[in-house]
Amino acid sequence: MKHLIILGDGMADWHVPSLGGKTLLQHANTPAMDWLAEHGRCGMLQTVPDGFHPGSEVANSSILGYDQHLVYEGRGPLEAASIGVELQPGDLALRCNLVCVEGDILKNHSCGRLETEEGDQLIRFLNEHLATDRVRFYTGVQYRHLLVVRGGDKRIRCTPPHDVPGQPWRQFEITAEVPEAEETASLLRDLVIRSQQLLPTHILNKERARDGRDMASSIWPWGGGYRPQMQPLTERFPDIRHGSVITAVDLIRGIGRYAGLRVINVAGATGLYDTNFEGKAQAAIDALTGRDPASAAGGDDFVYLHVEASDEAGHDGSVPLKLQTIEDLDHRLIRPILDALGGSDVAIALLPDHPTPCEHRTHTAEPIPFCIYAPGIQPDGVNTFDEDACQAGAYGLLQGDDFIKLFMQQKQ
Repeated sequence: MKHLIILGDGMADWHVPSLGGKTLLQHANTPAMDWLAEHGRCGMLQTVPDGFHPGSEVANSSILGYDQHLVYEGRGPLEAASIGVELQPGDLALRCNLVCVEGDILKNHSCGRLETEEGDQLIRFLNEHLATDRVRFYTGVQYRHLLVVRGGDKRIRCTPPHDVPGQPWRQFEITAEVPEAEETASLLRDLVIRSQQLLPTHILNKERARDGRDMASSIWPWGGGYRPQMQPLTERFPDIRHGSVITAVDLIRGIGRYAGLRVINVAGATGLYDTNFEGKAQAAIDALTGRDPASAAGGDDFVYLHVEASDEAGHDGSVPLKLQTIEDLDHRLIRPILDALGGSDVAIALLPDHPTPCEHRTHTAEPIPFCIYAPGIQPDGVNTFDEDACQAGAYGLLQGDDFIKLFMQQKQ
């Protein structure tokens, strides 16, 4: 049996008073998700272990069964793997957002939705003025980029920018956790200040300001670490001879590469509400059935299909937009997959990685709902896919690698 995980990033939420006390999953029209729940078995999953920040890098790699105490190195090394930057021993890789700072306030973590081509211009500009034999910037996707510091010390404290929109940025300056890391922290603080002096002078930012759009007025390094040691899924699960990951997000590509999965790029996949839902669905179908020329003979055995849109809507605090992204995931991605793969030997798991409540505008660490459907599975009586219904599912509350082991046990 083949295996498909459909991941709606940040899709889980809190109960919303304006929706009559329902969560967004409860309020949204999601017949395909509900079909999976009704014909499968459900439960709750703790994706963020105690002591870890509820970041997507933690939650997604936990879903794949990786022990965070053994593999966690932050987002930076995952971004590096995604864009093909080979880290050397001692290289500190940090996620580097281009953010919008206005005065003392961090206005937003994404500088008004940069296009990747715009981000590339600004990253090259930063390298022209700030790169040294120790420091280099690398272009990623949209506002999400990479900073590598040779000989950097990872024992520094950095706040994810999406956790603190609208707050004074200086209170979240990078600090050293141990005296030996102060040189690295000081270097990064200096780069931030110098970037704030440089970036507003670039013609692209001047044009954005003239048009009333947010400038990319500062860098924000965070999520630093060294190259992680992750056992490929193909070594852990014999049923996965060939696997792939479909996503628009660098850090998920990076997890996929370290996990031994082939990365499938989909035209028009943006990581936002306007992403190519249909294209992602077709890419998963083609990979599993072998219609993708790059897939293995007979198709891939395992596909990790990640959609970022709901998470970004949650960070924006927009209930209507997040509802739209949930319904688009249901109608435009899950439904075509069910129509195409109905009757085939494919097990399907559906889940978010963590909640991104619109009220809170950042990630939280509560358990998330999940369901597993496979031909011949005995349903457990759950009829809808949402945070409350899945608590009554047969699987109860899972932790650690319980989910991936349970999912991979689904056989023909």
